[in-house]
Amino acid sequence: MREHSSATAPEWESLSALRADTPGCEHVIHFNNAGCGLLAAPVLQAMQDHLDLEARIGGYEAAAAHADEVREFYAELAALIGSGPDNIAFAGSATHAYATALSAIPFQRGDVILTTRNDFISNQLAFLSLRRRFGVEIVHAPDLPEGGVDVDAMALLMKEHRPRLVAATHIPTNSGLVQPVAEIGRHCREFDLLYLVDACQSVGQYPIDVEEIGCDLLTGTCRKFLRGPRGSGFLFVSDRFLRAGYEPLFIDMHGADWTAPGDYQPSRTASRFEEWEFPYATVLGCAAAVRYAREVGVEAISRRTPDLARRLRNDLDALPGVRALDRGNQLGALVTIAVDGWEAAPFKAALDARSINSALSFRWFAQFDFGDKDVDWCLRLSPHYYNTEDEIAEVVAAVAELRAAR
Repeated sequence: MREHSSATAPEWESLSALRADTPGCEHVIHFNNAGCGLLAAPVLQAMQDHLDLEARIGGYEAAAAHADEVREFYAELAALIGSGPDNIAFAGSATHAYATALSAIPFQRGDVILTTRNDFISNQLAFLSLRRRFGVEIVHAPDLPEGGVDVDAMALLMKEHRPRLVAATHIPTNSGLVQPVAEIGRHCREFDLLYLVDACQSVGQYPIDVEEIGCDLLTGTCRKFLRGPRGSGFLFVSDRFLRAGYEPLFIDMHGADWTAPGDYQPSRTASRFEEWEFPYATVLGCAAAVRYAREVGVEAISRRTPDLARRLRNDLDALPGVRALDRGNQLGALVTIAVDGWEAAPFKAALDARSINSALSFRWFAQFDFGDKDVDWCLRLSPHYYNTEDEIAEVVAAVAELRAAR
């Protein structure tokens, strides 16, 4: 499926400086940014400095000394997604943030969760777990023939079922599809429905505005296109969700005050979704990563990164025995391909041997999507703004060589 673009990738005078800021560029062609982006030097430095301080004066004391810098995480992330700092909660992962958000909704038997056919595997597993435990119903909106959710059909399902929750993944992990989450959000507001968005693959790749999306809850990670450390995620919680009194099922001393022997009072902010123990070096690394992305410019990133992926996708799709799998009206920087004549693990290992980082996806990651595409596995390649056109050419040449060998 060849894509055509009249625009060329912008020539960044700063590209050499960005790559110099990225030590990993000297060692690998990193096309696994949808898994983990390469750390920039300021991110690494922020974390190392804090760990050094912990070693010198103690963990609690280091956290107190860096309290102002820790608060900058909330300010930086709020500025990135168009919210207030009090609407942000740190989490150990996007999945943990997602599960904590779901736990705040008092589901009952017969409640409907309306979602799409293209979702992150852990989200679908959480819905199935809720069905098994509480008897909720899961309704999947249909896709358009060209790929991506049919928003009009989804709106009709909202009207028919009045779901307890509407959930959508902005960019599923198993393809380059970009879902129209703002269009879905407009219908959620029309019907006054709770709306949860997984932005794990889009934060740091595209501008995100929670007001424009119209979501009550949004989850993401810092380790992917934001290029932050592993073990980090966040949850955005809207003012209306907070005012309605929603709180996580298991709230702790950071998220609430024990006001009487038989009572407690949740925090008025999104901190009610946090826990007392924090990996402070990681939080500081996340703040540095968000700051770095904002300094580079998310608008510029949103032009260059998908354009690099478009070039990669087109060139790979032109190879004999290679098929690009991504479908939809808008495609992001996740490029998925099927390769004839190879099994998954040996093909990735052959790329690893060439210092090309990639990832694999399997049918059990995406039962609907891979079933529709009739594939059991695919290779996922995900460039980012610090990658180069020469690296694209090298990756395409490697895939062509490996395919020809079979």
